[in-house]
Formats: sequence, structure tokens, C-alpha cells
Amino acid sequence: MEPGQSYHIYNHANGIEQIFQEEENYRFFLKQYAKYLGGVVDTYAYCLMPNHFHLLVGVKLEDELKSTFPKFETLEKLISKQFANFFSSYTQSFNKVYSRRGSLFIKNFKRTPILDERQWQETFLYIHLNPVKHGFVKVHQDWKWSSWHAYQDLNKPSNLERDYFTNFFDGWGHVRNMMEVKKEWLMNKSLE
Repeated sequence: MEPGQSYHIYNHANGIEQIFQEEENYRFFLKQYAKYLGGVVDTYAYCLMPNHFHLLVGVKLEDELKSTFPKFETLEKLISKQFANFFSSYTQSFNKVYSRRGSLFIKNFKRTPILDERQWQETFLYIHLNPVKHGFVKVHQDWKWSSWHAYQDLNKPSNLERDYFTNFFDGWGHVRNMMEVKKEWLMNKSLE
């Protein structure tokens, strides 16, 4: 992963397991995510579902990474190590709570670089539609564990970089309009 580059990141539970079994799991995942990755990436969108998750992130710029983590010899190792620490931390805690062993996530998380404005828009919308696509809810606004809600209440504190979406949409009305226009097409698209 490269500094200054945006990515669609996603991963699934190992086998048929669930990575979130109760509400506290979702909260803990987000807490550990902020702890290990808050200094490495800016987060624009997320959606956490029982057996998988999606993130839209931008890796921080090289100067910012070097000033936050001055002891790392290479930025590639830093980024890789922070993601590994995050997944390990969540898995170890989950394993302890649920008396299980072994890997919780598929070994290598997937990451797709975002190369243009259209791809960024579609990924942002797709992430928020994912609970509908997988049948967890009928409308995306009903899914509690997505960043959609943080965009609805801008006065509520959030770890999201909520202003960044304005680089790709002409305000929140444009997001809602694009969601309706592209909904059927995105629901049939596989970005995972």
C-alpha cells in the first residue's frame, strides 16, 4: 500500500464463522481500528457485517507517516505491521472471549487501489449498500454498523474524514441521488 493512495479494503471471516457475534464486537473492532490504523489511514467509509467488512481508506502522506512513526525503516513495513497488529489484536481478544483458537480472518485482506473519481464514488456507494446486497436489511439506512450514519449527523464526533467525499460528490444530495440512480447496478456488481 502506498502513501497518498486510496484503497477499497475488505476481508471475510475464516470459513463460515462470524467475526461479529454481538454489538460489543462491532464497537471493539472500531476501537482497535482507530488505535492501530488511525495514524496510518484516513477512513472515508466503512461497513461491518457479521461475516465480513468493507473500508474505503486513503493512506496518509509520506511526511505525515514519517512524523507519526519516526522509527520505522520503511513505510511499506509500517503500513503492513499496523494492519497485522490490528487484525491480531481483534482476533486475540475475540478468541479469548469466545474460547476459540486460530485465525479469525482470511489470511490476506484484499485491497483494491482506487484509480479515478468514478471508482471512488462507486466504492463509497457500494460499501453502504452492502448490507442490502447480502440480505441483512432491506434499506441501507437501517444497517447500524456503517459510516452512513456518521454522514447524517455531522455534529456527532467521528473518526471519519467526512469532508473528503466532497472531492467526488457535489454534496450529500448528490450522494443520495447517485445511490438511487446506481443502486440496482451496484447491487449486481461484485467489488469483493
